[in-house]
Amino acid sequence: MVETSVACAVCGRESRQRQVKGGGPAGPPDLDLRPRDAVRSTMAYWLQACPGCGYVAPRLDRASEAEKAVVWSGPYRALLAETNYPALARRFLCRAMILEETGELHAAAEATLQAAWVADDVRRPDLAREWRLTAVALFRQGPPPDLEQQVRIVDILRRAGDFGGAAAQANALERGALPEPVDRVVAFERRLIAAGDVRAYSVASAIPPPAARPHAASRGPSLFRAEPRPRGGLFAALLRLFRRR
Repeated sequence: MVETSVACAVCGRESRQRQVKGGGPAGPPDLDLRPRDAVRSTMAYWLQACPGCGYVAPRLDRASEAEKAVVWSGPYRALLAETNYPALARRFLCRAMILEETGELHAAAEATLQAAWVADDVRRPDLAREWRLTAVALFRQGPPPDLEQQVRIVDILRRAGDFGGAAAQANALERGALPEPVDRVVAFERRLIAAGDVRAYSVASAIPPPAARPHAASRGPSLFRAEPRPRGGLFAALLRLFRRR
C-alpha cells in the first residue's frame, strides 16, 4: 500500500490517496471477470476520489475539460448525493458517468459492472441486477463488442436473471465458429440458463473435467481500476486453465 498527496485537477484540493501495489493471490476469476476475494478486497483503492468536489478517476491530478464539466453537472452532483447506493459502488458509478458522458462507453460498462460486484458483496441483488443490465446496454451502445465481451455479456445477463437475453446472446455466438475452450464456456452458460441459475461461477467451472466447484455470491459476502480491463481478460484465464489439462 502506497499513500501519496494528490491535488485534484478539478477543484485543486489536496488529499491523501492510497494505491495498492500488486493484486493479491492469482486465481481464476468469475465468468464476467469478477476477481477473487483477495483482489476484490482492494476495490476501495482502484479509483481515487476527491473529498472536495467528488471527482473520481484513476489519478485525481489529471482531468480533461470535458471531465470537469461532467463533475459540475447536475446529474453527477445528484449521484454523489444518492444515499441508497453503497458508497464504494457510488464511486464506480461516478467514474462510469464521466466515461459515458465523454464517449468511453465500454470503459463505462466496465466501471458499472464493478459497481455491481460491490452490490454483490454487500448483498444488494436489486442494485447488482440493475447495474449489470446497465453495463450490457453500455457495451452495446459503444463500438461492436469483441468476442470476449460478447461471451461476458452472456454471463452478465444470466447473473441479472435475464435468461431470455442471455440465451439470445448465446444463440448469436453459436452461429459462428467458437474457438476452444470458448465453446465450452458458452455450453456451460447454456446449462446454467436452462436451470435458471443466477449464481457466480469461476472460469474453472466451465472447463471440466475435473469441474471446479462454483463459488456463488449468494453464499455470503466476501468483498484494478475502472478503465483497464481486468488483468489478462477472460480468454487468457480460460487458456491458462485449458492448457493445464
